[in-house]
Amino acid sequence: MAEYVLHCMAQSGHSYKVALMLELCGANWEPHWVDFFNGETRTEEFRSTLNEMGEVPVLVQGDSILTQSAVIMDVLFEKFGKFGWDNDEERRDILRWTIFDNQKVSGMLGPLRFLRTLIKTGETEVTKWLDGRARAALTILDKHFSTNEFAIGSKPTSADFSLCSYLFYEGELGIDLNDYPNVIAWLERIKSLPGWKHPYDLMPGHPMPDAS
Repeated sequence: MAEYVLHCMAQSGHSYKVALMLELCGANWEPHWVDFFNGETRTEEFRSTLNEMGEVPVLVQGDSILTQSAVIMDVLFEKFGKFGWDNDEERRDILRWTIFDNQKVSGMLGPLRFLRTLIKTGETEVTKWLDGRARAALTILDKHFSTNEFAIGSKPTSADFSLCSYLFYEGELGIDLNDYPNVIAWLERIKSLPGWKHPYDLMPGHPMPDAS
Protein backbone atom coordinates (compact mmCIF):
# COMPACT_ATOMS: atom_id res chain seq x y z
CA MET A 1 0.00 0.00 0.00
CA ALA A 2 1.26 3.45 -0.88
CA GLU A 3 2.23 5.83 1.92
CA TYR A 4 0.24 8.66 0.36
CA VAL A 5 -3.14 8.44 -1.35
CA LEU A 6 -4.20 11.47 -3.39
CA HIS A 7 -7.94 11.78 -3.98
CA CYS A 8 -8.05 13.57 -7.29
CA MET A 9 -9.20 13.57 -10.90
CA ALA A 10 -7.31 14.08 -14.13
CA GLN A 11 -9.21 17.25 -15.03
CA SER A 12 -8.31 19.06 -11.80
CA GLY A 13 -5.43 21.49 -12.07
CA HIS A 14 -5.47 21.95 -8.31
CA SER A 15 -4.99 18.21 -7.90
CA TYR A 16 -2.21 18.31 -10.48
CA LYS A 17 -0.22 20.74 -8.34
CA VAL A 18 0.00 18.15 -5.60
CA ALA A 19 0.35 15.11 -7.86
CA LEU A 20 3.27 16.73 -9.67
CA MET A 21 5.05 17.61 -6.44
CA LEU A 22 4.54 14.11 -5.06
CA GLU A 23 5.96 12.63 -8.26
CA LEU A 24 8.96 14.96 -8.44
CA CYS A 25 9.72 14.41 -4.75
CA GLY A 26 9.83 10.67 -5.35
CA ALA A 27 7.05 10.02 -2.86
CA ASN A 28 5.46 6.60 -2.46
CA TRP A 29 2.01 7.65 -3.58
CA GLU A 30 -0.98 6.57 -5.60
CA PRO A 31 -3.99 8.42 -7.00
CA HIS A 32 -7.57 7.60 -6.07
CA TRP A 33 -10.10 8.76 -8.63
CA VAL A 34 -12.93 11.02 -7.44
CA ASP A 35 -16.04 11.01 -9.63
CA PHE A 36 -16.56 14.76 -9.48
CA PHE A 37 -18.73 15.02 -12.58
CA ASN A 38 -21.28 12.61 -11.13
CA GLY A 39 -21.38 14.46 -7.83
CA GLU A 40 -19.08 12.49 -5.53
CA THR A 41 -17.66 15.60 -3.85
CA ARG A 42 -21.18 16.74 -3.02
CA THR A 43 -22.08 13.56 -1.15
CA GLU A 44 -22.39 13.49 2.61
CA GLU A 45 -19.90 10.62 2.76
CA PHE A 46 -17.18 12.59 0.95
CA ARG A 47 -17.77 15.73 2.98
CA SER A 48 -17.94 13.95 6.33
CA THR A 49 -14.95 11.65 5.80
CA LEU A 50 -12.57 13.50 3.46
CA ASN A 51 -13.26 17.21 2.97
CA GLU A 52 -16.10 19.25 4.38
CA MET A 53 -15.41 21.84 1.66
CA GLY A 54 -16.37 19.34 -1.03
CA GLU A 55 -13.19 19.75 -3.06
CA VAL A 56 -10.19 17.89 -4.40
CA PRO A 57 -7.33 17.38 -3.87
CA VAL A 58 -7.34 15.47 -0.62
CA LEU A 59 -4.11 13.83 0.54
CA VAL A 60 -4.35 10.94 2.97
CA GLN A 61 -1.37 9.61 4.88
CA GLY A 62 -2.40 7.07 7.50
CA ASP A 63 -4.77 8.89 9.84
CA SER A 64 -3.78 12.31 8.48
CA ILE A 65 -6.08 14.02 5.97
CA LEU A 66 -4.92 17.21 4.28
CA THR A 67 -6.90 19.50 1.98
CA GLN A 68 -6.14 22.64 -0.05
CA SER A 69 -3.24 22.33 -2.47
CA ALA A 70 -1.11 25.10 -0.97
CA VAL A 71 -1.31 23.53 2.48
CA ILE A 72 -0.52 20.08 1.13
CA MET A 73 2.51 21.32 -0.80
CA ASP A 74 3.76 23.13 2.30
CA VAL A 75 3.59 19.87 4.25
CA LEU A 76 5.32 17.97 1.43
CA PHE A 77 8.21 20.44 1.55
CA GLU A 78 8.53 19.82 5.28
CA LYS A 79 8.53 16.07 4.63
CA PHE A 80 10.87 15.86 1.63
CA GLY A 81 12.86 19.10 1.82
CA LYS A 82 12.39 19.76 -1.89
CA PHE A 83 10.88 22.64 -3.88
CA GLY A 84 10.67 24.98 -0.90
CA TRP A 85 12.58 27.88 0.56
CA ASP A 86 16.02 28.43 2.02
CA ASN A 87 15.19 31.55 4.01
CA ASP A 88 12.29 33.74 5.11
CA GLU A 89 12.51 35.96 2.04
CA GLU A 90 12.05 32.96 -0.25
CA ARG A 91 9.24 31.63 1.94
CA ARG A 92 7.35 34.89 1.57
CA ASP A 93 8.01 35.01 -2.17
CA ILE A 94 6.66 31.47 -2.65
CA LEU A 95 3.58 32.47 -0.66
CA ARG A 96 3.20 35.65 -2.72
CA TRP A 97 3.19 33.81 -6.06
CA THR A 98 0.99 31.01 -4.72
CA ILE A 99 -1.62 33.53 -3.61
CA PHE A 100 -1.35 35.31 -6.97
CA ASP A 101 -1.95 31.98 -8.68
CA ASN A 102 -4.97 31.10 -6.56
CA GLN A 103 -6.53 34.50 -7.17
CA LYS A 104 -5.49 35.42 -10.71
CA VAL A 105 -4.10 32.42 -12.63
CA SER A 106 -5.70 29.13 -11.52
CA GLY A 107 -8.51 31.20 -10.06
CA MET A 108 -9.43 32.40 -13.56
CA LEU A 109 -8.16 29.63 -15.84
CA GLY A 110 -9.83 26.87 -13.85
CA PRO A 111 -13.41 28.13 -14.19
CA LEU A 112 -12.74 29.38 -17.74
CA ARG A 113 -11.65 25.91 -18.87
CA PHE A 114 -14.50 24.29 -16.96
CA LEU A 115 -17.05 26.40 -18.79
CA ARG A 116 -15.45 26.33 -22.24
CA THR A 117 -14.21 22.77 -22.45
CA LEU A 118 -15.69 20.55 -19.78
CA ILE A 119 -19.35 21.62 -19.71
CA LYS A 120 -19.26 23.54 -23.00
CA THR A 121 -21.41 26.57 -22.22
CA GLY A 122 -20.27 28.41 -25.33
CA GLU A 123 -19.06 31.99 -25.12
CA THR A 124 -20.93 34.03 -22.55
CA GLU A 125 -20.37 37.27 -20.66
CA VAL A 126 -18.84 35.14 -17.89
CA THR A 127 -16.31 33.42 -20.17
CA LYS A 128 -15.41 36.76 -21.75
CA TRP A 129 -14.74 38.26 -18.32
CA LEU A 130 -12.69 35.26 -17.18
CA ASP A 131 -10.77 35.30 -20.45
CA GLY A 132 -9.79 38.93 -19.97
CA ARG A 133 -8.68 38.38 -16.40
CA ALA A 134 -6.70 35.27 -17.35
CA ARG A 135 -4.91 37.06 -20.18
CA ALA A 136 -3.99 39.91 -17.84
CA ALA A 137 -2.47 37.42 -15.40
CA LEU A 138 -0.58 35.65 -18.19
CA THR A 139 0.84 38.99 -19.29
CA ILE A 140 2.19 39.52 -15.78
CA LEU A 141 3.74 36.05 -15.80
CA ASP A 142 5.25 36.58 -19.24
CA LYS A 143 7.01 39.73 -18.06
CA HIS A 144 8.20 38.00 -14.88
CA PHE A 145 9.65 35.05 -16.77
CA SER A 146 11.52 37.33 -19.15
CA THR A 147 14.07 37.79 -16.35
CA ASN A 148 13.41 34.80 -14.06
CA GLU A 149 13.86 31.10 -14.77
CA PHE A 150 11.24 30.13 -12.20
CA ALA A 151 8.73 31.87 -9.97
CA ILE A 152 11.19 32.97 -7.29
CA GLY A 153 14.34 33.06 -9.39
CA SER A 154 16.64 30.28 -10.54
CA LYS A 155 15.16 27.23 -8.82
CA PRO A 156 11.79 25.48 -9.12
CA THR A 157 9.50 25.59 -6.11
CA SER A 158 5.95 24.72 -5.19
CA ALA A 159 4.99 28.18 -6.47
CA ASP A 160 5.83 27.01 -9.99
CA PHE A 161 3.70 23.89 -9.58
CA SER A 162 0.84 26.10 -8.45
CA LEU A 163 1.18 28.58 -11.31
CA CYS A 164 1.55 25.98 -14.06
CA SER A 165 -1.28 23.73 -12.96
CA TYR A 166 -3.81 24.63 -15.67
CA LEU A 167 -1.32 25.55 -18.37
CA PHE A 168 -0.47 21.99 -19.39
CA TYR A 169 -4.04 21.30 -20.53
CA GLU A 170 -3.08 22.19 -24.08
CA GLY A 171 -5.89 23.45 -26.27
CA GLU A 172 -8.46 23.43 -23.48
CA LEU A 173 -8.24 27.03 -22.35
CA GLY A 174 -9.28 28.82 -25.50
CA ILE A 175 -6.17 30.97 -25.11
CA ASP A 176 -3.14 30.66 -27.39
CA LEU A 177 -0.17 30.43 -25.05
CA ASN A 178 2.14 31.21 -27.96
CA ASP A 179 1.16 34.82 -27.32
CA TYR A 180 3.22 34.49 -24.12
CA PRO A 181 6.64 33.17 -25.24
CA ASN A 182 8.32 33.57 -21.86
CA VAL A 183 5.55 31.53 -20.25
CA ILE A 184 6.08 28.84 -22.89
CA ALA A 185 9.83 28.80 -22.15
CA TRP A 186 9.14 28.49 -18.42
CA LEU A 187 6.74 25.59 -19.00
CA GLU A 188 9.45 23.85 -21.01
CA ARG A 189 11.81 24.24 -18.06
CA ILE A 190 9.25 22.61 -15.81
CA LYS A 191 8.75 19.78 -18.31
CA SER A 192 12.51 19.17 -18.26
CA LEU A 193 12.49 18.42 -14.52
CA PRO A 194 13.28 14.71 -13.94
CA GLY A 195 10.03 12.81 -13.49
CA TRP A 196 7.68 15.42 -14.96
CA LYS A 197 4.42 14.03 -16.29
CA HIS A 198 1.37 15.52 -17.97
CA PRO A 199 -1.74 15.71 -15.75
CA TYR A 200 -3.55 13.14 -17.89
CA ASP A 201 -0.65 10.73 -17.40
CA LEU A 202 -0.39 11.35 -13.67
CA MET A 203 -4.02 11.12 -12.52
CA PRO A 204 -6.98 8.91 -13.47
CA GLY A 205 -10.24 9.91 -15.10
CA HIS A 206 -9.32 10.99 -18.63
CA PRO A 207 -11.22 10.92 -20.82
CA MET A 208 -14.25 11.60 -18.69
CA PRO A 209 -16.35 8.45 -18.17
CA ASP A 210 -19.22 9.72 -20.30
CA ALA A 211 -16.92 10.75 -23.18
CA SER A 212 -17.62 8.98 -26.47
